Amino acid sequence: MSEDDGGLLIFPKAADAIELRHLRAFVAVAEELNFGRAAAALYVSQPALSRQIRALEQLMGCELLRRSTHRVELTLAGEALLDRARRLLRDVDEAVTSVQAMGGELVERAARLWAPIEEVWGPSGDLERARAAYEEMCTSFSPPEGVTVRSANASGVPALVLTPPEVNGMSVLYLHGGGYVMGSAFGYQALGGAVASYSRSETVVVEYRLAPEHPYPAAVDDALTAYTWLISRTPAERVTVMGDSCGGHLAMALLLRLRHEGLPLPGGAALLCPFVDLTLEAPGPDVDPAHAVFIEHARLCTAAFLGAHPADDPAHNAMYADLTGLPPLLIQAGTADPVVQDANLLHDRAQAAGVESSLELYPVETHVFHLFWDFLPEAMEGLRQAADFVREPAGTLDRTSIST
Repeated sequence: MSEDDGGLLIFPKAADAIELRHLRAFVAVAEELNFGRAAAALYVSQPALSRQIRALEQLMGCELLRRSTHRVELTLAGEALLDRARRLLRDVDEAVTSVQAMGGELVERAARLWAPIEEVWGPSGDLERARAAYEEMCTSFSPPEGVTVRSANASGVPALVLTPPEVNGMSVLYLHGGGYVMGSAFGYQALGGAVASYSRSETVVVEYRLAPEHPYPAAVDDALTAYTWLISRTPAERVTVMGDSCGGHLAMALLLRLRHEGLPLPGGAALLCPFVDLTLEAPGPDVDPAHAVFIEHARLCTAAFLGAHPADDPAHNAMYADLTGLPPLLIQAGTADPVVQDANLLHDRAQAAGVESSLELYPVETHVFHLFWDFLPEAMEGLRQAADFVREPAGTLDRTSIST
């Protein structure tokens, strides 16, 4: 401040609203000097990547990349930013990793909640005890305040309808996880209620029949019946099919069945830590012991669900099916999830088939971390992003794939 004229000197400062995803996008393109390779590395579309770069240039007030038909070049401003952006992102990532290490008790809490199920389910385990343990874990949480729960008969398939205080005319058909042998609509009231609350959408949690009592295609038949019932009340384009773990496989199997039978497709499908490819091989000696246990459990569930039916049948396995014409997908997974490769491969296959797809990876190792939304920050963020997708499935696929 000048004493003579009272003038205020404004010093330059960093532009507001520069997001980490903008900087990550810029660094990826600057290192590759190719939008296609950078978009593939970040698991975003090229148009989305271009929009992020343009947003950064607008906020910085200068051109960072010079684009032509066949070349991408750094400007002088881009060269000046590149090394600094690398250092900044490295420092941010180190800070996040450090905080997560200090706050690891949240992830450990989630692992402790899973432990009782793992103790009673396995090659020599007791399925009924595992079912009871899974219900106990799921029902240890409650739906968000204000969400109402009522039972429904979806053309013969039992279901629960969860309704938040304010609704926006959208609906979610939720297909729960549990390896096709565990889980229930009642047990999923909390997660279904969180989906309803975050998205402000009526959420229908389907009580599909479980294996081994009711093997394939019972669950797919029930999902189809419940979906047909729902779209008789809500236009198909305003419905999002959502599922976690094997519920992700069921959601994809439902989409494939709908397309095959020429029925209306939903507005989109959101898959939470999807376990899609049922062609599981026995874990090798180099597999992480915890992952090996998970894979063995998954193999048991798959065998109970499929019986003698082929695991690679494209009628249900999206990894072997033509995905052309399916609605937009949102795929979320933890970076250390034992089946994270399913999320990556499904996203790649969807994009190759021309399907709009967004992959979001979160720095957690807990399978279906969304179950722990009331205390795990990554789960809360995942549900917020899923809620955005429910509200506008075709218009929310611009996000960076890795959340920190």
